[in-house]
Parts: sequence; C-alpha cells; structure tokens
Amino acid sequence: MTGQTPFFEEITVGMALPELTKTPTSTMLFRFSAVTWNAHRIHFDAAHAQHEGHDDILVQATMHGAFLLQMVKRFAGPNGQVLDFEYSNRGKAVPGDTLTLGGRVTDLDAADATIGCEIWERNQEGGTCAIGAARIRLPQRGTVR
Repeated sequence: MTGQTPFFEEITVGMALPELTKTPTSTMLFRFSAVTWNAHRIHFDAAHAQHEGHDDILVQATMHGAFLLQMVKRFAGPNGQVLDFEYSNRGKAVPGDTLTLGGRVTDLDAADATIGCEIWERNQEGGTCAIGAARIRLPQRGTVR
C-alpha cells in the first residue's frame, strides 16, 4: 500500500487491516457518556457499577463501535469511503484495558472498487469485545491527484 491512501489494486482477500490500539480511561468514559447523553451510571459511577455486579465502570457499547469505525476510517484513508458499517458487542471492557482493533479483507468487487472486511475488537487477554463488518470504496490508481 502507499502511505495514507490505499488503492483498490493493492488490496487482496485475506489481507489484514492495520491494527489500532485504544486504552479507555474513566475520564474518557465520563466524557463519552456526557456527549452521547448516556446517563446509565455503570459508565461513570464505579460504586453503582459494582452494585450491578461489574468489576468497574464499563466502556459504552457505542464507544466500542466508535473505536471500530475509527480503525476502518484510518484504513480507508482520506480518499476512501466507508459505505456500510455494522458491529455487535460480545464482551465487556473497563478503564485501563488495552483494546486492539483489527480486521481482514473478505471480498473484493472490482465493478465498484469496493472491499468487504470483517472487523473485531479484542482485549489484552484475547477476549472478543466486539465484531462487525464494513464495506469500503477505495480509489483506483490514476483517479486520485
């Protein structure tokens, strides 16, 4: 691939997407709850989260999705387009966890220069926090100046 802008012609089925690592903090969770109007206390009140049976406050479901979308958009680069994106949460994460986001190319469509990807988010122990899929249109050689 060429720096920041991958070209469709450089992509192969099975190719890994560049990984992204995130380490959420309690401040990050509090701010994310505020900006998304998520008032569920398990995301910012440790005592309440523990009362509900959790070890600590929990990373919001939508934050997992935001991390996955950030990874996909970084791969697509400034000239790529994310056409479709979906995800589903599969496990918990708490502040201080190291979350690794990645994926692989599952299919190519030369007719419209799009690629399909499976994507995932795993914690430092290898546990799956979220899975999903994305469809990305990439520029073709000679079309970007």
